[in-house]
Amino acid sequence: LSLSLSLSLSLAPPPQFGVDNVLCHVADPTFVGFCSLRGADCGVKTIAKADPHEKVGVLASVGGKPHVVEYSEISTEMAEATREALSGSGTRLLYGAAHICVNWFSLPFLRAFAAGALGEEGSASLPLHVARKKVPCLDPDKGGGSVPLQPSEPNAIKLELFIFDTFPHAAKLVALQVPREHEFAPVKNAPGAASDSPDTACAAFSRLCVDRLVAAGGTVKAPRPCVAANSGNGSRPRPLLEISPLVSYAGEGLEERVAGREFELPQHLC
Repeated sequence: LSLSLSLSLSLAPPPQFGVDNVLCHVADPTFVGFCSLRGADCGVKTIAKADPHEKVGVLASVGGKPHVVEYSEISTEMAEATREALSGSGTRLLYGAAHICVNWFSLPFLRAFAAGALGEEGSASLPLHVARKKVPCLDPDKGGGSVPLQPSEPNAIKLELFIFDTFPHAAKLVALQVPREHEFAPVKNAPGAASDSPDTACAAFSRLCVDRLVAAGGTVKAPRPCVAANSGNGSRPRPLLEISPLVSYAGEGLEERVAGREFELPQHLC
C-alpha cells in the first residue's frame, strides 16, 4: 500500500523487522501500542548485548540525536565502557542496547521523510555504508578468466543503505528493551555453526515454545531419540517443540489445549 492510501484509510503504522530473526514477534501489539501511546515518530526494540564485542549495532546518541552505531564503527574502548546499573547492583555496558532490526515508524514521519521534508532545508537522505564482502568471481589468471574463484579475503565493496539511518531525523524515538531468549535468534551462519545458525535458531524457538507450554500447565516428557538428519556437526539435533502461531501468538489461550497433558517431543501443535 502507498503511504497516501495508508493515511487515508487510517491504517496502523507499519512495523519493520529482519527476516532472519526466527523469534521476531511480527506486529507485536505490545510494541506497537508502546510506540503509539508515546507519540513517537520511530520506535526500536533492543536487547542487552551478550558481550562487549558481540557483532551487533547499538543504540546511541550522536550529537544529541539517536543513531544506531554499527559494531564495525565503534572503538574497543567504547565497546568495553561500563556504567553503574540502574538497580545499583554491579555495572552494565555503556553501549549495551543492541539493535535487533525490529522497528516502528509513524505514517506521518514516513511520508515526511519520503517527501524530503526532513533534515536541513528538507534534504534528508540515507547515507551509504561501505561493506567489504567475499564475493565469488572468475579467476583472471586461470583458464582465460573462466575458472570460478572462492575468495578467502574480502574482494569487493558493497554500498548499503540502512533503514535505521532515518532515526536522527525523528523528533521523538522510543526504545523497548526485550528479553533476548524471547525475541532474538538470528540466522547468519551455515547449518552446523556454533552460533546464529538454523540449528541454534530452531533450538531457541523450541525452548520458547516449551516455556509457554509449561506456563500454560502442560509438561514435556523426556524426548525419544530423534531420527532427523545430522545438523552438520556430527550430532543429531534435539527433538523440538513448535507451537503454530495460528494456535497461539505469544502463549495466550494455550491452557485449554495443554493444561494437565504431557507431550513427547518432537511435537508440532497446530
